[in-house]
Amino acid sequence: MLNIISIVIGLVTLALGLVAFFPLLGWLNWLVIPIGIVGAAVGAMSSTNGGRNLNLVLIVIFALRLMLGGGII
Repeated sequence: MLNIISIVIGLVTLALGLVAFFPLLGWLNWLVIPIGIVGAAVGAMSSTNGGRNLNLVLIVIFALRLMLGGGII
């Protein structure tokens, strides 16, 4: 059950993160990354690794986008 919750959190993170890829909305990554961290924590408590891995990949992608944008853009 925790894995399903983690995957749902990951899908919400992905949806918000795709919006953050638009120019001048990079500040949204400051909200997306903590949501992904919560999803990874929930996934870590699960017996399977699917949700945790999804959230970890999303955290890395959106953190890279945040660094490339200088933290704001």
